[in-house]
Amino acid sequence: MARSNNSFIKKQKADSKAKRKKEKIEERLERRDQPTSGKLEDMIAYVDEFGNLSDSPPEEPVVKKNKDPKEIKISKP
Repeated sequence: MARSNNSFIKKQKADSKAKRKKEKIEERLERRDQPTSGKLEDMIAYVDEFGNLSDSPPEEPVVKKNKDPKEIKISKP
């Protein structure tokens, strides 16, 4: 008689679970081995006016000088 299909599926599930667990442990070890600086400057990300992320701080905006409305000359044609 043939083995039941149920035990074969159980074995496949156990093998896939063990494989996933092994891969997870390997990924954890890889992350642990990567050097991390832990500095605040490395963790900060800046957002510009368009919503893009960058590592460098934004440039200072140019301050526009307000003109006195009395100084503006309007001529009529």
